[in-house]
Amino acid sequence: MTEKSSLLRQPLFWVGVLYFAQGFPFGIFYDVLPVYFRRMGVDLREIGFLSLLGLAWTIKFLWAPAVDYYRHHRRWMLAVDLGMGALLLVIAAEAGFSPTVQIAIALFALLSATNDIAIDGYTVELLDRSTLGVANGLRNGMYRVGILVAGTILMASAYITWPMAYTLAAVLIAVLGLICLAAPRERPQTVTPQRFFLARLLLAAVALAAAGWALDTFLMYVLTPLLPGRASLTKGLAIVGSVLLPALVAVLVLRRAPVERDTPGAPTVVPLFGALIEMLKRPQIVPVMLFVLTYKLGDVALGPMIKPFWVDAGFTDLEIGAISVNIGLGLSILGGLVGGWIVDRVGIFRALWILGLFQALANLGYVWAASVIPLAGGGELSASHRVLIYFASANESFSLGLGSAAFLAFLMSIVNQKFAAAEYALLSSLFALTRHLAGFASGFGAQELGYAPYFLLTFFLHFPAYLLLPWVRKMLANVQQNNGARK
Repeated sequence: MTEKSSLLRQPLFWVGVLYFAQGFPFGIFYDVLPVYFRRMGVDLREIGFLSLLGLAWTIKFLWAPAVDYYRHHRRWMLAVDLGMGALLLVIAAEAGFSPTVQIAIALFALLSATNDIAIDGYTVELLDRSTLGVANGLRNGMYRVGILVAGTILMASAYITWPMAYTLAAVLIAVLGLICLAAPRERPQTVTPQRFFLARLLLAAVALAAAGWALDTFLMYVLTPLLPGRASLTKGLAIVGSVLLPALVAVLVLRRAPVERDTPGAPTVVPLFGALIEMLKRPQIVPVMLFVLTYKLGDVALGPMIKPFWVDAGFTDLEIGAISVNIGLGLSILGGLVGGWIVDRVGIFRALWILGLFQALANLGYVWAASVIPLAGGGELSASHRVLIYFASANESFSLGLGSAAFLAFLMSIVNQKFAAAEYALLSSLFALTRHLAGFASGFGAQELGYAPYFLLTFFLHFPAYLLLPWVRKMLANVQQNNGARK
């Protein structure tokens, strides 16, 4: 077998490997931790607050330019994987939702977000635009396999204790970092050196962090008397404001900054935040950013409360891991592959609105299940109730894969490959913002409304994005005209 034909040189092979490595930490954060804390009796509102500890995914565009500038994506992957493994060992050594555990979880999310930047930037450079449908179906599928393996860690906790399960996860993440280091080298790209690049980036980060700390202190002072006895809500709102307001100011400043364009034939210029400035000045970018914020809103509002609902309905950790996580993610992989096939045949725009309808309708399955299944203490679950929730889980998982394939293909189709890490980080940060804010609100929604009414609300949250489809069509048409990409 020649080197060219070797499996290890095939882009689609490494898409699968890299997105498995990206999905596993995400699965630990979103599938394992909520069950762990709910099993320990942590309040639903605190579990919702857990989503805010992952806000690093929302602001990762602020340090993404460093990955474009310093390159060596594979080394970034190795370093952050080793860091995440160490933090899981810290969580394994602690008990409960202590401040130490909360700090470890927040740092874990920070490193996982950096891993996403490196993998996404590397992949956009690696792929040809004509293969985005198939590649994103595979990407979504292997990402889900990574989450599925996290579900296996959840199942293992029933036999080897939680500390040992976290230790096993730490070892696997470290091994994944070493495997990613073996991926093909990044495409050569000459980058013009920028004076004090790292110092300016760190200065911007410190300024934003200081502004965030000041806002957090101020908001806690203002909100505490306004919301007496609502410590979780007050703390959450203060964190949201302290992160989002500085980030919004940064985006507004970048939109007003001048664009530095490359000279044909000259080395690529990567000024501080230059790629983000260029993207933020494109036509239709504001409604497109709103579309990115809202397209998956119904999914991410539903997701954080699915596992607590299973726990409260009386299912064991083994059942949750096997049915809701493993089998469910297997179906989402299938949905992603089917969705990628559909994208390649009907185009990204048609796939967005058609597959989006499927993911909206899937939420109604959980509305039905929550309406008729008694919570723990309401009696033994009947066979019909088990079949109903299994159906709801399967339908939601498969439809999630359908919608994700179209959505990811859209995101990858509109970025500039020269600045893939920074531009894709901005777009995925918007999606992460939706996920974390909805996750935070979900705990309060389910607590105050009950599971069934809250799940019905998530169905209607799918549709605001449809009002923005005309601008999405124009953006895709511009991409096709400028880059020869397929719609």
